[in-house]
Amino acid sequence: MNHSRSSSGPILERKHSNNDRKRKLQRRPSAQDTITSSPPSKQQTISDLFSSQQKPGVSISPTSKRHKPDLEHTDLPPPQRPATPPKAKGAASMYKFTSNSKVVDLTGSPTSSPGPRTPDRTKPSVGLRGGSAGRPNFNPHTGAKKLVVKNLRAPSKWDSKQYLETVWQQLDGALTATFGHGREQNGFSTEREMGSSGFNGINRSNGKAEGVIYSMEELYRGVENLCKAHMSNDLKQSLLARRGMEDVDMLRAVLSLWETWNRQLITIQSIFFFLDRAYLLQSSKPSIHDMAVTLFLNSIFEDPNLKSKIIDGACDLIAADRMEDSLDHSTFRKAIEMFHDLGTYTSTFEPRMLSLSQSYIAEWAEKTSKERDLAGYVNASVQFMQREMGRCEMFGLDATTRRDLLALLEDHLVQRQESSLTSQDSIHDLLDTDAVSDLEALYSLLQRRHLGNHLRKPFESWIDFTGTYMIFEDAQQDQMVVRLLSLKRRLDTIWRVSFHRDEELSHALRESFETFINKTKKGSSTWNTDNSKPGEMIAKYVDLLLRGGAKAIPAQLTTDSNADGKVREADDDDDFAVDEEAEVNRQLDQVLDLFRFVHGKAVFEAFYKKDLARRLLMGRSASADAERSMLARLKTECGAGFTQNLEQMFKDVELSREEMSSYKSRLDEMAADEPSTANKLDLSVSILSAAAWPTYPTVPVIIPSNIQAAVDRFELHYKSKHSGRKLEFKHALAHCQMKAAFPRGAKEIVVSSFQAVVLLLFNSVGTDEHLSYDFIKAESGLSEAEVKRTLQSLACAKLRPLTKHPKGREINDTDTFTLNAHFTHDKYRVKINQVQLKETKEENKETHERVAADRNFECQAAIVRIMKSRKTISHAELVSEVISATRSRGVLAVGDIKKNIDRLIEKEYMEREEGGKNSYSYIA
Repeated sequence: MNHSRSSSGPILERKHSNNDRKRKLQRRPSAQDTITSSPPSKQQTISDLFSSQQKPGVSISPTSKRHKPDLEHTDLPPPQRPATPPKAKGAASMYKFTSNSKVVDLTGSPTSSPGPRTPDRTKPSVGLRGGSAGRPNFNPHTGAKKLVVKNLRAPSKWDSKQYLETVWQQLDGALTATFGHGREQNGFSTEREMGSSGFNGINRSNGKAEGVIYSMEELYRGVENLCKAHMSNDLKQSLLARRGMEDVDMLRAVLSLWETWNRQLITIQSIFFFLDRAYLLQSSKPSIHDMAVTLFLNSIFEDPNLKSKIIDGACDLIAADRMEDSLDHSTFRKAIEMFHDLGTYTSTFEPRMLSLSQSYIAEWAEKTSKERDLAGYVNASVQFMQREMGRCEMFGLDATTRRDLLALLEDHLVQRQESSLTSQDSIHDLLDTDAVSDLEALYSLLQRRHLGNHLRKPFESWIDFTGTYMIFEDAQQDQMVVRLLSLKRRLDTIWRVSFHRDEELSHALRESFETFINKTKKGSSTWNTDNSKPGEMIAKYVDLLLRGGAKAIPAQLTTDSNADGKVREADDDDDFAVDEEAEVNRQLDQVLDLFRFVHGKAVFEAFYKKDLARRLLMGRSASADAERSMLARLKTECGAGFTQNLEQMFKDVELSREEMSSYKSRLDEMAADEPSTANKLDLSVSILSAAAWPTYPTVPVIIPSNIQAAVDRFELHYKSKHSGRKLEFKHALAHCQMKAAFPRGAKEIVVSSFQAVVLLLFNSVGTDEHLSYDFIKAESGLSEAEVKRTLQSLACAKLRPLTKHPKGREINDTDTFTLNAHFTHDKYRVKINQVQLKETKEENKETHERVAADRNFECQAAIVRIMKSRKTISHAELVSEVISATRSRGVLAVGDIKKNIDRLIEKEYMEREEGGKNSYSYIA
């Protein structure tokens, strides 16, 4: 077997181990076997040779002891063998070679033109394609052969080292052109060098891995050194020469160089794209981009002469914007992007910016808080924070910057200014002017540090001061409830809108209302008692609503008012009637909310019962449904015991109507039997139970005979049905409807019983005849006070059926009265002012004194119950428990409680413990 290596190229050889089975190629001799060569103009490769077609007639005879087929030559001619039948074709049947011991030179040119020819048996040959002339003596058993194929390509004389030096000179020129801001230099362009030198200089390494790495490493080192030299000698020196300029100008110069460097970097990356991807991506060295950024960072940004000026330049832009100068948005945005690209934003720019911001914010907060009032400072602080956060959002500053800057703002503007933000006088000024928006801004600012509940103390103090003034202002006692309701509505709006429904401030609102509304002092308004004045005024306001309906609601409280604040008048529309009833119910709900704060509900109960009695007896209720609705509200709020007597009053009215219906039916039956007994007087009587209704005084009066006869007849009828009951008529509460013939026309007038008694005296006199004051007093039987009140309502009011002589507002004993001949009115039915519907000072005093007496009795009953359960108790504990037990009805002062204790000791319900004055024991 021949082993030889050609100097022109490597030898393609295939060896087998001794353990492999030997296979030999069998070739069936054929007359068509021949050697076919390629044309002289075309070279054939090994692939082309192995892809030659196989002709029929060639087969392989495999045996178990044969080796795998080798490409081999032999020196002996193949022996002649008879043809054998074809076997199954395998992988070895694809190649068919003649056995020849000599090496065949495939690089030589054939001696003759292509085509079939007879092989020369004296020369070695290899059969690659079957022809017409075969070799019958081919013997595949002559041993292993070797096929030697010469290289089809001439050896290369390329020197990679010299080529890389040449390429680097070209790349150096391309980089110099890039750094020189020119596209053409020395007759070549950077794009052409990028396409040829940069790629070919690395790719042509002749397949040697170590040569490729070595070349790439040197190439990378050269690029790095060149960039470093350009950065240090050109860019940095140009900046150092101008280091005396302002910080902002230095920042702009650095940004300009940074933009230029990025443009140059794009070209450098394009030139060395293959180096970046094929070598740097798999090595530990940084990429060209990272290398260039690091060079700029170390050479320029980290230079001690430049670094501080670059950072301070960016901070100066922020300072200029804070001073309301025009901000160079483009420069600042580019600076932030450069800081991010260089990786110095968090380590260098952010700490410096936050440090300068902290100093500025602290100075601004201190200065602004002294120059402006609370509302001005709050609004300025909100705008300042919005500008700072808006700048962060506009330029895309990091979330950590926004977080830290916001923390600085909240610390200096809110936390450290808490004392001025919660100043009692300043907040009182905002509440006085009802500055809802300013209070909302204040609360939102404080709530940034969860300090909103710190407004509770000034909020409570303002409510207590304002409410106390409203309660004890004697000049506007009649408007107390309206003012309190207006105050409550204002505060509810402030709590809902300004304080964002803060639960802590809600408690402050209700507790402060409860505090001032239960303050009492002995004065003329309460007749030197400790009664609650708000309880009385709330009862009177409810009476106003139930008598007048929606028309009685003040303009400042109604939700259905015009632009001028006046309540819309009712019309015939049913929808408005529904709205009117809903408005009354809303007002009753608001009053009830105010009523819940009152502890002394006994005062409210007394005045409400008295006013309800007048409404029921006089028929002055605007709506029976509203009366029932208010009663249901009171029952829900105070319990069934509170409204038991009130419900009984409604039942008495219903029973009275049934009783009068029965009485009138009997009168009709009697008139049908005896027409002479027909009664021309329509009498209506209300039978009331004395326990449920208020106590009314009996006022003496002389009733006309015909009216007295009708009254006696009804009393006889009632006693015949209910034995053992006593009737006591209260004529002061009665009212009448009279038909009067005036000179200018007949009228039907509605008057009180006392007014009717006085007017009937003028039936027996002429139009011009005078009746003296003494005569009227004697004939009516009224007291002096009642006579003056009655005459004043008939002769000095707006409607005057009588004429006073001489004219004046006061009734004197020497005055005389005549029938007013000029009395007229547009309506046929006229209501004269009924004096008994108005409460007098005496009645008010009597009510207060009765309530005070009841409160003393209730206090004594509470003391007895407590002593009975405790047997022995100290003075302080007894007073505390008495206050808790009587809170719902009305709490007495501590001095009054002590007086009641002394009364019970005198009555021997309890006694003081021996040896000490501070404890008591119960006497069974």
